[in-house]
Amino acid sequence: MNTLKNLQLLIEDAVGKLSYPVTPAELYEPITYILSIGGKRMRPALLLMACDMFGGDVKKAISPALAIEVFHNFTLVHDDIMDNAPLRRGKATVHEKWNPNTGILSGDVMLVEAYKLMMQVDDGILLNVLEIFSNTAIGVCEGQQFDMNFEQQSHVQIDDYINMIRLKTAVLLGGALNIGALIGGASAKDAGLLYTFGEQLGIAFQLQDDILDVYGDPEKFGKQVGGDIISNKKTFLLIKALELAGEQEKQVLNQWLNAANFDAVEKVSAVTDIYNALGIRQQAEEAVYTYAAKGFEALDKLSVAEDKKQYLRSFADGLMVREK
Repeated sequence: MNTLKNLQLLIEDAVGKLSYPVTPAELYEPITYILSIGGKRMRPALLLMACDMFGGDVKKAISPALAIEVFHNFTLVHDDIMDNAPLRRGKATVHEKWNPNTGILSGDVMLVEAYKLMMQVDDGILLNVLEIFSNTAIGVCEGQQFDMNFEQQSHVQIDDYINMIRLKTAVLLGGALNIGALIGGASAKDAGLLYTFGEQLGIAFQLQDDILDVYGDPEKFGKQVGGDIISNKKTFLLIKALELAGEQEKQVLNQWLNAANFDAVEKVSAVTDIYNALGIRQQAEEAVYTYAAKGFEALDKLSVAEDKKQYLRSFADGLMVREK
């Protein structure tokens, strides 16, 4: 099988060769810009990996892999507008560099371009692939809406949160693997198992992200530690803490959640202390293990050689074992 690095290089090269009309510049330049400012290209690489796993021609999977990457970046452009985010991958976001209306319209074109790329599969699997891609796209949008809804809700259940991250983050991993497997000639059963693997792994990955936001090393994690606490983001840790807290702990948590003016370092320290007292980190790590195990269980059922399963298992281990 191709190495992950080789697959990422294939995607990087293909992204560099994407071309769009010169005019109107305000419509097309933002697309080239957002696609050029980096990213690990992990989602399209997963599609190629799944294709390769079943003996398919990786070159035939390049266009649909690009579709996944273009779609992913489309969601980032629109998410950044909704979040009013000034930076993406250390660079100005599209709406900051141009304006929100340009970001909306360029994002719309990216979605259409993603479909044009995804349509470049064999006719025999076209309808199936487009259905998977469409359901994935709808799921991602539903997840984003749930996430925004949570900002206005005072109480969120753990199951609702898990479903939100499944839709917003995990279904795209599962969809990429599912489509790649079908291109590679996998049976519907095996493609479905790979979808489950990607979806469950995606949930575990996001839960680990929640943990790292509080307990990670900022130099290694690449983000501000405690950012979720500062912004009152409803993560697994906060939801579980509110669920398990006694009256006194709940009162302190709510005071910090409702505080209009506060010292960020003090807030992060105080909320983290409550997490520690309630054993929230351990609860979150158990959830990470549970969902990762479900993913590996699906992977074990694949009807391919063990060495090919091990390649994907090793990739998943590398994805999950990030430095604290």
